[in-house]
Order: sequence, then structure tokens, then C-alpha cells
Amino acid sequence: MIPTPYLLFLGDAPDQLAAKVAQGIKDWRPENAVGQFRMAGCGADVGLKDMSLAEAKEAGAKTLVIGVANRGGVISEAWKSVITEAIQMGYDVASGLHNLLRDENDLVREAKRAGRTLHDVRVPSVAYPIANGVKRTGKRMLAVGTDCSVGKMYTGLAVDAEMRNRGMKSTFAPTGQTGILITGRGVPLDAVIADFMAGAVEWLTPNNDADHWDLIEGQGSLFHVSYSGVTMALIHGGQPDALVLSHEPTRAHMRGLPDYGLPSLEALRDTALPLAQIANPACKVTGISINTQHLSDDEAMRLCEETEARMGLPTVDPFRHGAGRLVDALAEI
Repeated sequence: MIPTPYLLFLGDAPDQLAAKVAQGIKDWRPENAVGQFRMAGCGADVGLKDMSLAEAKEAGAKTLVIGVANRGGVISEAWKSVITEAIQMGYDVASGLHNLLRDENDLVREAKRAGRTLHDVRVPSVAYPIANGVKRTGKRMLAVGTDCSVGKMYTGLAVDAEMRNRGMKSTFAPTGQTGILITGRGVPLDAVIADFMAGAVEWLTPNNDADHWDLIEGQGSLFHVSYSGVTMALIHGGQPDALVLSHEPTRAHMRGLPDYGLPSLEALRDTALPLAQIANPACKVTGISINTQHLSDDEAMRLCEETEARMGLPTVDPFRHGAGRLVDALAEI
């Protein structure tokens, strides 16, 4: 287990979206974070107290968590002086980047010298099977998005919280670094060898009670040419009974792809559902999740109402408005 509480390292993240790991921990496990550490030029702020390494250590922080998800998942040289100092001061360090802490020899040496642990959460720890497509008992929901980083994880967590509040049986099934850091379990799906990705999702969501819901954390987008493969593995390996469409309406283009615009929700529905019905012919689209963080209250409500009228599906921002209506729709399956 990764020792808590954390100091969330935002480094020199260029914008708020780049700090989505830290933001997710702050929003869903605030008791695990004492503060944030930002370097000069950082363009992100998750709303925690800015602290030095010494201040956070005095406040009880045990682990420096790399809260940044940059393109390619790289540990920059600019970060290393901070990480090294943290290790020397007695911090463990946790990261979900593709660039593993254990592959950085200078950090490994410092950790051994200080008796500290480097935690790489994006390392598969199980020999996952190849998917067999056999129908499993229990129910499953998957959020699919018009783009990356549009709120798929928040949708799953919000639905899980609402189901638990109602006394329903549910489990949030993390498939990425932030979800794993929030819950302490899961599958780092984009680090699994491609042939085993769908099998890893089957392993993560095994047979269960007939009225139990696995809320599978979505990844990537079928329309994002960089990351569509991981989405496909979730759709077939997850065998979802329900899809929730996820969208961020202020996005000018695909994340990291300025030459690619976002698809419509209709296009997402008409693409994702037939693919999901290959593995589960009974799959339905049951709702829409809109990430309205950049909209005013009135703008957010108006957009949800307009989208619902157009699509004929319950439409909410589950983090802002609650996931009740999404759960109502799932309870009818």
C-alpha cells in the first residue's frame, strides 16, 4: 500500500487538465492530500494549500504523488531535483507515468540510500489472460467519451457513490493511474500488452451477483487516433450492459490533436453501441454525462436540458448535479 497522506506534485503542469491525477485525488479522496507542490510556471491549481516539502512533511505527508499526466508520461529533468530532495527528506514517491520511477537510476540510488520506496502504479502486477468473451454474471456500466479526459472516471465514481448511498451493490473498477491511486486497486490498462488488454478487463470485472454493478473506468476515445485501442479493449472486455456517453462541450479539438475535431454525441452513440453489442447484444445507451466545469450554473443546466431533449436520454453533470438520474436509468435494466 502507498503510505498516506500525500503531497500532490503538480510540477510545471501547463494547464489544469495536465494535473488531472492530482485533481482526481483531491476531489475523491481529499482526506489523503495535505497540500500541493507547484514549480515556477505551473499553470494548474487543484485548490489545496501550496506547501514546500518541509511544510508538508511537518503536516504529516508521507508520499509525494506525481499528480501530472503529460503526453507520453515522462519524468522531466526539471522535476528530478524536487523528487530527489523529497526522497532525502523521507518521502516515498508514487507515480502513474509511463516513464517508471524504477527505471531512473539516480532516483533508485537515492531511494535505497534513504530507505524509501518508489511506487510505480502503472505496472501490471498480474499475468492477465487473453479475453474469451464468455458472458459473465452481474451487470456492468462503461462510460465512453467524445475525447480523452472528458469526465469518464468522474462519471463512474459518481455513479458508484450514488449506488452505495442507495444500498445498491456496486464496485468502481479502475483502469488508469488516477483511479488506482484513488482506490488502491485496479488495472493499468494502457500498460498491458495489447493482446491481453480485453482479458485484463474481464479479470477486473468477474462473475458477480445478478444485481451487482461494476462501474468500469473509461479510457481514451474511439475517435482519438492516439488512444482508441484501449477504448476498444474496454468495450469488448467489459461486455457492458450500459454505456454512458461522456462529453466536454468547450473542447476546441481532440486533446493533443489540433487537427481533429470532436465528434457529436450522436456519432459517439452510433459508433460505440454497435461495437459494444458484438460482445453483449443487450447493451444499451442509458445516459449522458456532461463535464460542465467551464460553464456557469445557468449555462450548464441549459446545455443538459437541450442535450436531453435532443438525445432522449437523461443528461447531467454527475459531479456538479449528482448521478441520481443516471442511476435511475441503470436501475431499470
